[in-house]
Amino acid sequence: MKHPIRSLEFKNNKLYLIDQRALPQKFEDFICENFRDVEFAIADMVVRGAPAIGVAAAYGVVLAALEFNELPIKQFLSQMQKACDIINRSRPTAVNLMWAIKRMKTLLIENSTPADILHYLKVEADKIADEDVKTNKKMGQFGNSLVPQKATILTHCNTGALATVEYGTALGVVRAAFEAGKEIFVYADETRPRLQGARLTAWELVQEGIPAKLIADNVAATLLRDGKIDLILVGADRIATNGDSANKIGTFMLSVIAKVYNVPFYIVAPTTTIDFDIEIGTEIEIEERSSKEVTHIRGAQVAPENIEVFNPAFDVTPNENITAIITEKGIINKPFKDNILKLK
Repeated sequence: MKHPIRSLEFKNNKLYLIDQRALPQKFEDFICENFRDVEFAIADMVVRGAPAIGVAAAYGVVLAALEFNELPIKQFLSQMQKACDIINRSRPTAVNLMWAIKRMKTLLIENSTPADILHYLKVEADKIADEDVKTNKKMGQFGNSLVPQKATILTHCNTGALATVEYGTALGVVRAAFEAGKEIFVYADETRPRLQGARLTAWELVQEGIPAKLIADNVAATLLRDGKIDLILVGADRIATNGDSANKIGTFMLSVIAKVYNVPFYIVAPTTTIDFDIEIGTEIEIEERSSKEVTHIRGAQVAPENIEVFNPAFDVTPNENITAIITEKGIINKPFKDNILKLK
């Protein structure tokens, strides 16, 4: 395993993704040869994590341009708009997806040629990927300042290299603290129903040699009550301008318990995750996924036939439960709305 883990790579006009559905049993690539493959990879969670989704979407636009490169400019632009819309609809909550598509669409200029546009799209996608790595490392540095020596940290879902291009958001802070020589310890909760904590975060922690234990989701409250957790680090898929943050389902529950026991609760996310078009968390669209994610685990049925299921992929943590938001531009403290709007 090369270090650091890189979740995606564009080479030979194809997008190579670590297939996160297969981990930890198998480490294999999912190869996207066209934009429809990218749309599927995002929707089926081959690639996941808001930053990684955004970068994958950008390369999906490049693949569309490669496909339509021989068309006359007007037809090319028409097909490109359709492709962008298809990719944009692949998942509804992570704002980084919409942000990346919007950024790529600014290069679809009528008074140009398909070949020129293809070139600039590839340059832009590479730039978005490089920015993601730099952004994550900056967040790691800022976040490390909040991690005490010998801290015990609780994580939720996967916010590491697999959720970004290379370094990680919340798990990037863990990585930065570990690299700085702090004697940290991590409790990674399993994160039902898709077990991103058990399958992905635990895998990354093992790869990095970071001391950790995996716990069932319902163990977290006991650890918090017993004073075993010094801080909680989680990511975000969309942040409203008042600081309300959408993240993997179960995040809100942790924030409530953390508030009861006075445990610092930090959101770690790039400023691209802030949606300046919405004011409060109730405006965030919450994706609801297949019932089989709850009734089955790795293909094995664990619930009776015909039971109805409610399976939201995310929940919204209200700003009053959040201690601070760690970004690449610094640590956002309360009042969140005033300090977030300064970044616009």
